[in-house]
Amino acid sequence: MFPEKVSDELAAQRFQMLEDLAKDLTGEVLFPTCFDLVINLRNLLKDPDASIERVTSAVRADPLISSKLIALANSAAYADKPVLKEVRAAVQRLGLNTVRSTSLAIAMQQMMQLTAIVEFSEMANELWLHSLTTASACYVVAQRMTRINPDEAYFAGLVHDIGAFYMLFRATKYPELVARRESLKHLVIQWHEAIGLTLLEAMHVPGEVIEAAREHDLLRPAPTVPKDLKDIVYIGNFLAGSHFEWRYQDVDRAMIERHALGVQYTSLSDEIAAHTAAMAEVLA
Repeated sequence: MFPEKVSDELAAQRFQMLEDLAKDLTGEVLFPTCFDLVINLRNLLKDPDASIERVTSAVRADPLISSKLIALANSAAYADKPVLKEVRAAVQRLGLNTVRSTSLAIAMQQMMQLTAIVEFSEMANELWLHSLTTASACYVVAQRMTRINPDEAYFAGLVHDIGAFYMLFRATKYPELVARRESLKHLVIQWHEAIGLTLLEAMHVPGEVIEAAREHDLLRPAPTVPKDLKDIVYIGNFLAGSHFEWRYQDVDRAMIERHALGVQYTSLSDEIAAHTAAMAEVLA
């Protein structure tokens, strides 16, 4: 646990933030993910010569825009169509013009909120890279070891920590949390999963993806072969470094080592790194 003492004011702001989050999640939610991602994505979407392949790859890198596009592709206007759980299919259903205009509108609103997360830009960038690496790990594991659609696994991995992005954005309104980064990290560790599940539900993300995000940080033995999307997200999250220091400060390191992934997963590390780099490069 964190060694710092918690002042009454800090404790009050923690409680107030959680209470405010619960109210916010009942309406339309928009927030930036990380500084560089939003700027680069906005610039690419404004380029009229950007191909559908490049636009698709770009929007697949943003957890919020990906979720919004999939929700739109599964909306009442397409009620007679199969439920989609990945962005590439959503883009095909919606068409390039709709995808570009919808994504650009969201990115512009994110731009307006960017100054709010400057205080946490390093933390947000680190979180985005972890999300992208998890998504890539999910893609590779699904492709190599299961019959599950790798693109669906990628999307589930990308949004598994979406609650943490939202919490960082909302935390900027609470001076005590801005000043006490360790306390904020602890709060995010405790609550990002529950907030994320509520957020995904509010955005009408398919239930299978929401279930895959549930308990993704609960340390447990990994199956020899993943049987469903929930297994894949857990494994992908672990491969992406879910045990890094600030997330698991209160988990015994020996326990982490006892639950270490087998060679069938760790042998995929080079392929996962290459996939992550390729996904990040489209926004460079």
